[in-house]
Amino acid sequence: MRPFAYLSAPDVATAVGAIAEHPGARFLGGGTNLVDLMRQNIERPDTVVDISRLPLDRIEELPEGGLRIGALVRNSRLAAHPLVRSRYPVLSQALLAGASAQLRNMATVGGNLLQRTRCPYFYDTAAHCNKREPGAGCDALDGFQRSTAVLGTSEHCIAAHPSDLCVALAALDAEVEAESVRGVRRIPLTGFHRLPGGTPHLETELATDELITAVELPALPWAANSRYRKVRDRASYAFALVSVAAALDVRDGTVAGVRLALGGVGTRPWRARAAERLLTGARAGTAAFTEAAEAELAGAVGRPGNAFKTELARRTVVATLRRLSADGSPA
Repeated sequence: MRPFAYLSAPDVATAVGAIAEHPGARFLGGGTNLVDLMRQNIERPDTVVDISRLPLDRIEELPEGGLRIGALVRNSRLAAHPLVRSRYPVLSQALLAGASAQLRNMATVGGNLLQRTRCPYFYDTAAHCNKREPGAGCDALDGFQRSTAVLGTSEHCIAAHPSDLCVALAALDAEVEAESVRGVRRIPLTGFHRLPGGTPHLETELATDELITAVELPALPWAANSRYRKVRDRASYAFALVSVAAALDVRDGTVAGVRLALGGVGTRPWRARAAERLLTGARAGTAAFTEAAEAELAGAVGRPGNAFKTELARRTVVATLRRLSADGSPA
């Protein structure tokens, strides 16, 4: 462990002021990812700004029916909240599918948005990884690929985004609120995470001196008919090979509305816009669900170790939508 300075911030202004003064600083919330990365000598902050005591741990109902979720809300608490379970069950299910109960009790919403990839080459400091060390190369391109992405990849990086929560948030059109000494801004969740391109070490649109303060969910009444389905190598404490977050509004047999996002297959939480366009107005059924899934996955680039993900994702999308259409949609 490298030596570092420690600051416990009493308020948001102090926290963002400290990060502006110390460009090499990092915020510490639950610490479930940052501390591991520091132990592995991957993250090397010269200052750690502890934000765990900031008043950012509230879940509030918005006037139009949405939710405002503080960045320091613990994952376990968010999953159990009555309004989340009734209005956005896909979000509760995604949280409960992630990590272990102990980690969910510590992990925060803001930290989850910034969770870094679990690609084994990123964690192996003896391996070449452009995400960890720009310009070093990518050993995953010709290495172990089972956990890597098939959508949004580049010649520089094929690491999959690891978060379950972010997949659900992407499907629900969430917005991220961030604050710095320059003020407050809002970033759509679907534009928050960057594709790797030639700069895979730049993972989000968040500036280095910005603090996530909240996530807001818009009102979406038919999101009550939503589901998160996760396919993984074992039943618990495993990252997704493929996951699907979906909300479906079916009226008189026709898809009136749909939200769809994929996990485990993309270099960022993958909002399935092409599939949504095809499904809206179509007759709900296996044929339409299959056509939409195939259209979304048409651009997938599989490699020897992960090519199976394209077909697995197609089947998982169809199965999830079939279940939702059978369950029906609230009026």
